[in-house]
Amino acid sequence: MERTIATIIHDLQQCHTISDEELILLLNKDSDALFTAADSVRKKVYGNDVYIRGLIEFTNYCRNNCYYCGLRRGNDTVIRYRLSKEDIIACCTEGYELGFRTFVLQGGEDFHYTDHDMCDIISTIRTLFPDCAITLSIGERSRASYQAYFDAGATRYLLRHETATDAHYKALHPDDMSLENRKQCLYTLKEIGFQVGAGFMVGAPGQTIENILADLRFLQELKPDMVGIGPFIHHHATPFRDMPNGSVELTFRILAIVRLMLPHVLLPVTTALSTCFEHGHIKGLCAGCNVIMPNLSPKNVRKHYNLYDNKHSSGTEAAEHLARLKREVAQAGYQIVTARGDVIKE
Repeated sequence: MERTIATIIHDLQQCHTISDEELILLLNKDSDALFTAADSVRKKVYGNDVYIRGLIEFTNYCRNNCYYCGLRRGNDTVIRYRLSKEDIIACCTEGYELGFRTFVLQGGEDFHYTDHDMCDIISTIRTLFPDCAITLSIGERSRASYQAYFDAGATRYLLRHETATDAHYKALHPDDMSLENRKQCLYTLKEIGFQVGAGFMVGAPGQTIENILADLRFLQELKPDMVGIGPFIHHHATPFRDMPNGSVELTFRILAIVRLMLPHVLLPVTTALSTCFEHGHIKGLCAGCNVIMPNLSPKNVRKHYNLYDNKHSSGTEAAEHLARLKREVAQAGYQIVTARGDVIKE
């Protein structure tokens, strides 16, 4: 007997296993019941609290040549920049005064910053702001590098796997990159003790429903502390410049499914969602998200960190408009809190 959508959602909400066919049904059917269930699960674990992260995009140099990314090595139209240690500390100081208790240092894979440099930056932030969490998002590194960052005081690491299917990974990346190494980095980070974040793009060129299923099953296997999911948005200076953007509605449904699959996960509303969808941060919260990451980077460099076209870095995406963001979130029935916002373990 065919099971109803309500029954499938209920089983997922109760952490029961559902089949791939049932997952496909949820992915393809726009259901308010799915969002209601995800919101309920998030409230059960985290209440109405929304955690904010101060995003510091400290370098837009990258050694990689990923086909979808505007910061790719082969894009010679980018105005490149690097922030100094002093610049980064200034961003943290401003963020701390605004109420941020997590700083996210994000950049391309830029080995101009040696392990010594990164550890110096991390340990300085740890000393100046001992009650804050330090998150890194700087790509694939060696175990020794990851261990050094952890020992210096970094506590979280974001590394989106992008796609859990090898053939699809190869379609999105050049031959010098591998899904095997990306996954190994994630497991290494977990072994060291980081709170680990994975994630993927929705609607990436060549993506099939089977790829999305594989992504969801990989997340179930990895059990990350954080999951970042946003729609693919093309960039005019990449090989995928003419590819259509990913579906926003499908992205919201996937976020809700992830919340039901991983009730304790930290789930951000990505900038890509807010770029594609007006008030995307509010709908994301209603779909089970509980993290927003306003931009703390210096205003004069934000426009140069263009992973995709028309990336938002102003309005409620900007840290200086935190008061406005708080009002909008409160009007939707949630509250932004001043806290590190660590994952609540099961």
